Amino acid sequence: MDFTVQDLIATLLPGAVPAALGYALAAVAVAFAVLSFFVAPLAGVTSWLERRVWARMQSRVGPNRVGPQGILQWLADGVKNIQKEDIIPASADRKLFLLAPYVVFSGFLGAFVVIPFGSWLIPADLNIGILYLLAITSLVVVGILMAGWSSNNKWSLLGGMRSAAQIVSYEIPAGVAVLTVIFLSGTLSMQGIIKAQGWAPWDWFIFYNPFTLVAFFLFFTAALAEGNRTPFDIPEAESELVAGYVTEYSGMRFLFFFFAEWGNLYVIGAIAATLFLGGWQIPATIFGVTMAEHPLLKGVLEFAVFFVKAYFWAFVAMWVRGTLPRVRVDQLMAMCWKYMVPMSFICLFGTIVLLVIWPEGNTALTMATLAVSCLIVLYFMWRVVYQIMHSRPTLYLKPYV
Repeated sequence: MDFTVQDLIATLLPGAVPAALGYALAAVAVAFAVLSFFVAPLAGVTSWLERRVWARMQSRVGPNRVGPQGILQWLADGVKNIQKEDIIPASADRKLFLLAPYVVFSGFLGAFVVIPFGSWLIPADLNIGILYLLAITSLVVVGILMAGWSSNNKWSLLGGMRSAAQIVSYEIPAGVAVLTVIFLSGTLSMQGIIKAQGWAPWDWFIFYNPFTLVAFFLFFTAALAEGNRTPFDIPEAESELVAGYVTEYSGMRFLFFFFAEWGNLYVIGAIAATLFLGGWQIPATIFGVTMAEHPLLKGVLEFAVFFVKAYFWAFVAMWVRGTLPRVRVDQLMAMCWKYMVPMSFICLFGTIVLLVIWPEGNTALTMATLAVSCLIVLYFMWRVVYQIMHSRPTLYLKPYV
């Protein structure tokens, strides 16, 4: 692959251009392509889909005017925000105020560098990939603090301080849950973690033992809190803080904060799929077709499998936001420090003990964990059907209006 890239650069650029400059230009071109053709449409469509999901849950229609079923609503919103005046408060710290949205957006966009969309479809397979991911996403709290402080507004400052306390606190259970997976896989590489799993559910780390099952939900809950998602969206609580740390922002700078929030839904799902759900793993043979003999088909299927796994949890995040009310700030911090942090350490130490007892894993324990999980899902589905039958709501089964 390195030779191919060097050969491509040598072909496209004049011989007088240094190789280092060629690689830099290639990196900028790839980043621009990823931002323009994947990240931006993904975040935009996610914003439209989230509003449609909320509408269905609340017996409304949602955006359905711009484009087929309103799917181009995100483009209309972008054009509207571009045309809005960029207002900077006279008493604000101008430099920090202007910089804050880009710091938040950089922390979100930098996460895509190590997300493995396929066995070969990854921008950079770093041997410390998960460590890089935890570090780069921490830039978001820096940007939010900058926005809250530089606005010179008490509501913005309260929102920024809330966000800092929330993100720093919930990084602890999230990091410990990730450490559980690192012990199982023996690597910090995102690709290495996926390769340590298999395509079948009983080969995924989420069902490896009961501790990893709990660790997954601890990680997902902490990730929602770090992403300022409902019911943990107290930094921008409009009923208390007007709009929190974005109160003084307008136009595209305002949009950048929520651009990162919507795109972060996919990042949360992608990390969860990588660490616990086998990532892009597919069977070696599908309907008699050997995947190794068809690399293009294999790459497409791997990307599709990874995308579905990641976006499923993005949908769950939308579901949670449309269902649960916002918690109080004291409840938020108490849940983290009193419950999630101790539980995450219990999961970590429990996994270590089981690894000492069964270094190669225990198939019976894995199957029992999988069976219990299936029973929980079946019970949940039964309760949903029970509520529907007894409440007799008007069901709109068509996916469009």
